[in-house]
Amino acid sequence: MESVLTDQGRLVMLIALCSVLWALESIIPLYKFCNSRVRHAIPNVALTLMLVITNLSLSFSSAYLADFTVRNGIGLFPFLSLASWIQIIFGVLALDLFAYFAHVLLHKSWLGWQFHRVHHSENAVDVTTAFRQHPGETVWRIFWQLAGIIVFGIPLWVVIVYLIFSGLNAELEHANIRLNRRVDWFLRLLIVTPNMHKVHHSRDQRETDSNYSNIFSIWDKLFGTYTSAIDLRRLKYGLDGFDVKERQTLAGLLKMPFMNYNRVRDSLRETFNEATLALVPVCKKPPKKGKS
Repeated sequence: MESVLTDQGRLVMLIALCSVLWALESIIPLYKFCNSRVRHAIPNVALTLMLVITNLSLSFSSAYLADFTVRNGIGLFPFLSLASWIQIIFGVLALDLFAYFAHVLLHKSWLGWQFHRVHHSENAVDVTTAFRQHPGETVWRIFWQLAGIIVFGIPLWVVIVYLIFSGLNAELEHANIRLNRRVDWFLRLLIVTPNMHKVHHSRDQRETDSNYSNIFSIWDKLFGTYTSAIDLRRLKYGLDGFDVKERQTLAGLLKMPFMNYNRVRDSLRETFNEATLALVPVCKKPPKKGKS
């Protein structure tokens, strides 16, 4: 068990699940994209490596704060003297709630959206999209994680358990796999499923501004941001004005938060040059009716 809770153990689990889901995307894909999967994955994998490095560089902050709060009895959990099994349940829930708040603010604040649009500019969502995240957003999410640790007094081992579940479910919910509707309905009673999260990646802002939950679907239902289902045959990923190739490269993604693009102008340019740009959403083959 201790080996699983190490950074190396967590990384092995993430790589293993990513490999399984990558294979399943070839067998039971939700959509079939025209462009090369490997070429599409390159900038996403590069951003994932940056995320890992950023997390490892700042992991000392979580370890220090968790130890400090427990030793000094700071936070709700030490005050209530909760048993270990209760701490793990409510600790994971508490950190997931703070992750929900962090995600909502990434959409609702100007600065947050500047960074978060790196993730939402993805126009071919698959398992590699899970950690397509600008380092600036990673720091923001860590800040909210630290806030949750302080408020609730969450011990480090509970934080690690949460991060394991969060990482694994992030890969699952972004995976381009076809999921039976009944299975999806049953699973989303508790967790965020691939079909539920795909709605959040829609170009329709009404759908983008919903289904913010990280692991547990309860937060969207509780705070009124839940969209139950949409017609997956009409779903289109990405952001208008961000499909041009230079903005989908690693360099384009890294500088995206610091650029002010004219989305109306760029959307018109994309429409005009649609045939030559070979946009991924145009090539997307929708799932068959009744199979999603």
